[in-house]
Amino acid sequence: MAPITPTESGAVALELPQTGHKSLDVNALTKFLLGPLVAIMLWALPLGIDPTARKAFAVVGFMIVLWILEPISHAVTALIGCYLFWVLDVAKFSVAFSGFASTTPWILFGGLLIGEASSRTGLAKRLGYVILRKTGTSYSRLLLGVIILSFLINFLVPAGPARVSVIAPILVGILAAFNFSNRGNAAKGLFLVMSYTSVLFDKMIMSGASALLTRGIIEEVAGASVFWSQWFFAFLPATVLTILACWVTIQWFYPGEKKELPESREYFHNSLAEMGPLSGEEKKVLFWTLLAVGLWASDSIHHANPAMIGIGAGLILALPRLGVLDTHAVRQVNFLVVVFCAGALSLGSVVIQTKGFDVFSKEVVNYISPLLANGLYSSILLYWGGILYHMFIADNPSMLSTSLPLLLQATEGMSNNPIALGLVWSFAGGANLFVYQSSVLVLGYSYGYFEGKDLLKVSIVLTIVEGILLMILVPFYWPLIGLNWLK
Repeated sequence: MAPITPTESGAVALELPQTGHKSLDVNALTKFLLGPLVAIMLWALPLGIDPTARKAFAVVGFMIVLWILEPISHAVTALIGCYLFWVLDVAKFSVAFSGFASTTPWILFGGLLIGEASSRTGLAKRLGYVILRKTGTSYSRLLLGVIILSFLINFLVPAGPARVSVIAPILVGILAAFNFSNRGNAAKGLFLVMSYTSVLFDKMIMSGASALLTRGIIEEVAGASVFWSQWFFAFLPATVLTILACWVTIQWFYPGEKKELPESREYFHNSLAEMGPLSGEEKKVLFWTLLAVGLWASDSIHHANPAMIGIGAGLILALPRLGVLDTHAVRQVNFLVVVFCAGALSLGSVVIQTKGFDVFSKEVVNYISPLLANGLYSSILLYWGGILYHMFIADNPSMLSTSLPLLLQATEGMSNNPIALGLVWSFAGGANLFVYQSSVLVLGYSYGYFEGKDLLKVSIVLTIVEGILLMILVPFYWPLIGLNWLK
C-alpha cells in the first residue's frame, strides 16, 4: 500500500512507489502513440463526410483514446485537442477554444477556491466535529453522522478527493480513540461509507467537476440553461433516500464491534476545544459560502447565472481583508481540472459546428428513438447503459466528455428534454462498482481500511437502489417540478 502524507493545507497526498521511471515513460509513450494511430485509422474510414468533418472525427478519436489510456494529463490532452482543431483548420480559434469562454470551468474554479478556503481555515474539519458530536453516541449513529457530513461538506468543499482528505483524518482519530481494529468492521464501514458517498453526492449537487461538466455540455450542445436549484431539487428525494440506503447497507454488511460509544461526545467536545472558538477567517469563509449557497438555491427566482455566484464567492475569498486566501494558497488550486473541463466543452462545440458525427447520430437515432419516448424505459436504458460504458471509461468526467455531447447531438431532432437526458446520464456516471472507476475511491482505498471486494458488495446493492430510485424520479417526480422527459 502506498504511504499517505499530509500536505501543507491538511489534505492527504498519496506517495506512489518509485518503480523505474524509464519503463514507465516507455509505457506512457506506447499509450500516447495509440492516439495518433487511432486518429489516422478514423481519417481513413470511408464515412462519406467532408474533409473538415473527417478531421474533426479523427481529432476527437485521438482525444478519447488519450483520455481513456491516460498517458498524459487529461488537461494536456484537452489542450492538444483544442490546438489541433485550430491548427488543422477544423474550427476557428474562437470555436476550438470556446470552452474557456464558457461559464462552467470558471464556476468550478470558484468552487475550488471555496474548498481551499474551507480546508485551510479548518472550517470543514470543525463542521465534521460538530455533526459527529451531535450524532455519534453509537456506531450506528456515527455512521449516519459521517454520511450527513459527507453530504453537507459538499457545499464547502466541492471536490471529492478534497472531501475525503478532510474527513479521513477525523475517522483515523476516531478509530484510534475508541480502540477499533484497523481491519475490523467499524473501520471498513466508516471508510467505505465516507468514500462511496463522496462519489454519490457529487452527482446530486451541482458542485463537483462531473456535475458542472454535465451542465456545461448541456448548455453548449443543447443550448438549454440548467439552474443550480433545478439540479438540487431534481435529486433531493434520491439524496434523502440514498442517505438512508447507505446507512442500512453498511450496517448490514459491517456491524460494528462496539454498539455504544458513550465516550464519543467527550472526544468530539475535546477535539473542538482544541480548535478553539470560531476564528475570524472561518467566519469569513462561512459567511461567503452561505451567501453563495443561498443565491444558488434561489437562482430559479432571480435567474442569476450560477457561475456569477460561484466565481464571485471564490474571488472574494482571495481578496485582502475580505477573504482568507493569499497568493500561495491560490496556487494550490488544481487549475488542470479547470483546463480539462474547458477542453471537453470545446470538443462539444466543434462537434456541433462541423457536423462530423451526423452519420453516427442518424444511426443512433434510428436505434434508440423508440426506446427514449418513455421516461421509465429511458431511465432504465440510460442508467444501465451508462454504468456499462463507465466500466470501460473509468474516469467520470472522461465518461461524460466522450459520450454526452454525442448523445445530445444524436437526440437533437427528437422530443426529449436535453436537461432530463443529461441528468440521467450524469447520474449513471456516479455509479461505481470498482475502485479504479473513481479517483475518490482510490484515495479512500489507499488508507488501507477496506478491500476491493468490500466496495463491490456495498456498491452492487447501492447501484441497484439508485437505479430503482431513478425509475421513480424520472417518470413520476420530475414532471411535478417541471422537468418533463419530453419537451
